Amino acid sequence: MSSSEAPAGPPSVRTTVRRIAERASYDPASAHAILDEGLVCHVGLVTDDGPVVIPTLYARDGDRLLLHGSVASRLLRGATDGPVCVTVTLVDGLVLARSAFHHAVNYRSVVVFGQAERIDDPEEKRAALDVLVEALVPGRTADARRPNDVELRQTAVLALPLHEVSVKVRDGGAKDEPEDLDLPVWAGVLPLPVVPGAPVPDTLQPADLPVPPYVLDYRRR
Repeated sequence: MSSSEAPAGPPSVRTTVRRIAERASYDPASAHAILDEGLVCHVGLVTDDGPVVIPTLYARDGDRLLLHGSVASRLLRGATDGPVCVTVTLVDGLVLARSAFHHAVNYRSVVVFGQAERIDDPEEKRAALDVLVEALVPGRTADARRPNDVELRQTAVLALPLHEVSVKVRDGGAKDEPEDLDLPVWAGVLPLPVVPGAPVPDTLQPADLPVPPYVLDYRRR
């Protein structure tokens, strides 16, 4: 399914958003935009010891999600044995209402279900790791050393198809009860944008080494 082919409804039963369904979307382009802006996902699956969820960096590569970590990771080893669930959430602002009950958060979220596959071919794995680095800092792969054979063997890379995906978004202001609208309480939205700070150079590099433009001009997509 390409990003231009938005499904009429949820792609599967388990992706169906039931609570506050009017905030849901199953449009691949909307999901891709959120995934491209995010940095950290949470990967969950059920193991012999019960449910496990871990945060990890990720990258979208077309119609698949790339996950990586140590080959010693129990969760990544088990992620290819059965279905996994991956979630990404972007917090856009705090919604302050006149009543405590109606305080909320403006957010954009994506939930992905599917069967992950391990990438074993060395060159395909290196290419996938390049995608992961570029997703974090576009332009960085031109400067950074690529993984050597030892580092490659120590790294697990998984690909999860973006076939079963749902999007949920909350935006706008407070939704107070009519009887609370006259309360002398400030209400509104406090935006929480992600803003990069000033680069901090590593102490072990030459003091006159220039900061790359992709660091100075860094912005999330």
